[in-house]
Amino acid sequence: MKGKVTITIDGQQYQVPEGEKLLWAALDCGIYIPHLCSIRGEEIPEASCRLCFVEIEGLPDPVTSCTQQVWDGMVIRTRTPRVDRLVRTAFELLLSNHKLRCSECLKNRNCELQKIARERKLKLKLTRLRPMLEEKPVDDSPDGFIYDPNRCVLCGQCVRVDRLVGTGAIGFVNRGFSRRVATFADIPLAASRCNQCEECVKVCPTGGLVFKK
Repeated sequence: MKGKVTITIDGQQYQVPEGEKLLWAALDCGIYIPHLCSIRGEEIPEASCRLCFVEIEGLPDPVTSCTQQVWDGMVIRTRTPRVDRLVRTAFELLLSNHKLRCSECLKNRNCELQKIARERKLKLKLTRLRPMLEEKPVDDSPDGFIYDPNRCVLCGQCVRVDRLVGTGAIGFVNRGFSRRVATFADIPLAASRCNQCEECVKVCPTGGLVFKK
């Protein structure tokens, strides 16, 4: 059984499990840190969304909290000029390749992007970057859900849960701004190995995968 260590987050002390990743320790203490790609218990987090930066006393640069284990006496600041700048830039990069018509999205008011914008007072529109979104076809072939690649934030949650349940129907293809989630040979989901268990829909943080009902 793991022991407890004492850490300080934004001036307040907390007792958290030894060896826990800082992101989950903070969330368990009621301190919100933006995140999209991390999964609790993951041995080697992806750290691909670049939203969970914090500053730790003694370290020269901000670090991703999903990859950082806590230690006794750790002093963390979740809001500093450097952290806020990194989070804002990562958020705007996501928006630049994301369909932003929230009112038309089935995940409206239940979207992690909207939560991040609300918590960090960020705008859900581009101010510094231009949109780089190329309209991609929506796959509504499954009986119970829809895959809209235009609303996917490439967090990888669906790919990992698909692998976890042993289906192996989807994965990442291409690189850079052409990167997306797709089936083998780019066939519709209903024609692929997908068994329509809908576990991928349950973990999607945005409108990339949504239930039809």
